[in-house]
Amino acid sequence: MIRRLFDRVFKKGAARAQGGGPRIIQRKEHGITRDQLTPCALKTVTGLQQAGFAAFVVGGAVRDLALGKNPKDFDVATDATPEEVRNVFRRSRIIGRRFRLVHVMCGSETIEVSTFRGLSGGAADAGDVTEEDEYEAKHSKTSKVTNENGRILRDNVFGTQEQDAERRDFTANALYYDPTTEEVWDYQDGFADVKARVLRMIGDPETRYREDPVRMLRAVRLAAKLDFHIDEATREPVSRLADLLQDVPPSRLFDEMLKLLFSGHALRGVHQLRAEGLHHGLLPVLDTILEQPLGERFVTLALKNTDERVLADKPVSPAFLFASLLWHEVAAAWQRIQDQGIKPLPALFEAMDQVLSAQREMLAIPRRYDGNIQEIWSMQPRFLARAGQRPFKLLEHPRFRAAFDFLVLRAQSGEIDMELADWWEEFQHAGESRRAEMLVADTGPKKPRRRRSGKRKPAEGAESAGPEQAE
Repeated sequence: MIRRLFDRVFKKGAARAQGGGPRIIQRKEHGITRDQLTPCALKTVTGLQQAGFAAFVVGGAVRDLALGKNPKDFDVATDATPEEVRNVFRRSRIIGRRFRLVHVMCGSETIEVSTFRGLSGGAADAGDVTEEDEYEAKHSKTSKVTNENGRILRDNVFGTQEQDAERRDFTANALYYDPTTEEVWDYQDGFADVKARVLRMIGDPETRYREDPVRMLRAVRLAAKLDFHIDEATREPVSRLADLLQDVPPSRLFDEMLKLLFSGHALRGVHQLRAEGLHHGLLPVLDTILEQPLGERFVTLALKNTDERVLADKPVSPAFLFASLLWHEVAAAWQRIQDQGIKPLPALFEAMDQVLSAQREMLAIPRRYDGNIQEIWSMQPRFLARAGQRPFKLLEHPRFRAAFDFLVLRAQSGEIDMELADWWEEFQHAGESRRAEMLVADTGPKKPRRRRSGKRKPAEGAESAGPEQAE
């Protein structure tokens, strides 16, 4: 252990003396201090260093700190193997098969620790690994496996810190911060790109996209989130390689879309997706929606509302957002089915099933969201009923608030009259007497009363009706 510590110190000094290795940036230039780290992140790095290992806060956390932002979470990279990390921290566990990581836990916070990776690949970042990727890795026989398009299916080789930096996706994410010395180690000129707000791919962009097509989506998401300009060489292959996304497991596409839509910059991200030609295979209906005035206004309002809630640290619902993005496709199908002579309510349910089934093949929206999405949609016609007990029953529905917010979006976009949304806004907050005054007279056709199934007792002196007279 002591020997490893001496090796690390002397190698660092030798690299500085020879002018090789990373560019080491001092605190006075990057401005990041150790007290900007969470206690758990600091404990994880210092704990590994005290055990004789190299350890750094890495990636997006360093990038965000250099931009003056508060990182959402902190990741740590080290030369310790997962087993060695596990031995240092009592409250930790090794996870994953394709990418073996360690989760170090401190109370409610979890720090993800990865071992420096080698150059035998560079598929997805560790945090992007899903069950499909692990399945492919488990059934592969070598340390590096690619398909016919160059996509890496397995990659789990440890390496040096320099190799680890080289296999990361963008230069802005290849920064390593040592809180002990308060230095940033920069192997790929990422610090300059962060300051210039440029997103640049490490290595040949086309090769890196073929290794993992999801990197194209990550480029759009990060550029939108950080307000970065995508380097021209990084951007150029995207439109040509967009079809590679069809080879990516749908669950990975869904996970990446959720990150984009809940980044706090979804509106900008969706428009950039379309500009780069990446919407095909994700939300193909976006093209149709955004070309229609009502649809564009509705989606814009939904995305803007989501961005505001994310930035205000308020809860957001994937079901509500996907219900919003797909609503005009449902509305169009609903009308087509009604034109075939189907009654409105059955037609609506058939339209919902059609749209969700078609979208599931593309984006794999998990079925656990189907119930909430369908409830939001199916409750919309019920807002038209403002007579009798129906408004009171609708207020008691567990999804009333989400369905009402959806109704307000429809009204704000001009799809329906704002008077309806205003009525429900007042009705839900009014007292009992005011609610009674607000009820609308029921002028619809009366339903015939259902006859009792039992035989009526004939009146005294009357004869029972024969079978031919029975109703």
